[in-house]
Amino acid sequence: MDLQLHSSNTTLNVADAVFGVDYNEALVHQVVTAYLNGSRAGTKAQKSKAMVRGGGKKPWKQKGTGQARAGSIRSPLWRGGGKTFAAVPRDHSQKVNKKMYRGAIRSIISELNRNGSLIIADSFTVEVAKTKTLIEKLNVVGANDILIVTDTLDHNLFLSARNLHRVNVVDVNGINPVSLLSFKKVLLTAPAVKKLEAWLS
Repeated sequence: MDLQLHSSNTTLNVADAVFGVDYNEALVHQVVTAYLNGSRAGTKAQKSKAMVRGGGKKPWKQKGTGQARAGSIRSPLWRGGGKTFAAVPRDHSQKVNKKMYRGAIRSIISELNRNGSLIIADSFTVEVAKTKTLIEKLNVVGANDILIVTDTLDHNLFLSARNLHRVNVVDVNGINPVSLLSFKKVLLTAPAVKKLEAWLS
């Protein structure tokens, strides 16, 4: 498969196994869900009736007072009592093996290519770390909601994009399924494409 380089008459030959696979929605959903769950802290905690201090003595006798029966002042029905279904710390992570993860990345990239959301550039750099300079280059590309992927992280490019809300810069090692789906456009440099193919092939 040949992909047209942006602002150039040349093409870049890429692997069909990375840029031309069918979209597997179920796999992408599973991997994205697992990735998002992996970022959850899972540290929420509440106290149940057994954990709340006090409440060992029955507040009043069972019968004869005219009040509803009660066994503890720490009942979930009482102010200061424990929670009925108290939250406990838990691990939200889900296991996704490497083959599934790489398959989801291939599926997403291929779909971006089919939708015209993938831009391939020979290179994409800025000489100095200036946001204004980057905006001018993005205007040439015709995108202001974009993920820029380079083979190695460009420090000037990263600093230039830091203040732009819908622009992010990562290297190939920083690619994840959520970031690929979070932007309207994804720009890959030619060296990043070759590095990506080596990883996903």
